[in-house]
Amino acid sequence: MIRLKTPDQIRAMREAGRITGEALLLAGQAIRPGVTTKHLDDIIRHYIEKCGARPSFLGLYGFPGSACISLNDQVIHGIPSPDVVIEEGDLVKIDVGAFKGGFHGDAARTFACGTITPEAQKLIDVTKQSFFRGMEQVRPGGRIGDIGHAVQSYVEGFGYSAVRDYVGHGVGNDLHEDPEVPNFGKPGRGIRLTVGMTLAIEPMINAGTEKVRVLSDRWTVVTADGALSAHYENTVALTDEGAQALTLVT
Repeated sequence: MIRLKTPDQIRAMREAGRITGEALLLAGQAIRPGVTTKHLDDIIRHYIEKCGARPSFLGLYGFPGSACISLNDQVIHGIPSPDVVIEEGDLVKIDVGAFKGGFHGDAARTFACGTITPEAQKLIDVTKQSFFRGMEQVRPGGRIGDIGHAVQSYVEGFGYSAVRDYVGHGVGNDLHEDPEVPNFGKPGRGIRLTVGMTLAIEPMINAGTEKVRVLSDRWTVVTADGALSAHYENTVALTDEGAQALTLVT
């Protein structure tokens, strides 16, 4: 069941979204060679709790961290660890959620550690832009398939692929709500978009095949061919004034 949000509820979601976005910025600023993924997770948890919120991911389905932190060919759901040390040239994907006032914010970014290859930077840039291509399709009367088609067609134009086994989702009182928001699809298909919808749109884009596999820790998802992957996500509300990204802060 899709839970439409009132304007007051969307205003409340902005606070959770702001905290989520700011936690991501802080973690991104701390990335450098020699830093562990657990250190980044500690920064995120401390900031979220300092804001009077709680990390959405901590304990969710048994997940042990406050954020998912995934490196290089890891697509999503990387477990923060004091044993995972970030190195020069790594792509660092951080996925964060914050819960406050009865609502969640959910967002992800891909950061570069130091100097990365031009190919890796292009993957980051295209993934980010594909989110905005998808967000452009969030309008009353549109369809979920319009979002996925916009993302898919854009990234495939660069020779990349959109992950199919994992998708975006509704977000609100629960972190994961209906509807599913795939990063692929056919225009004009799927659930009709309506004012009051709040969606986590999150392109997960691979430099190679869209196929993925899960590691033995039962959490970390990696590309099947070992190619790089990038991730970019915001919580988006469809309002009377149009689509608004609630987790986008600068």
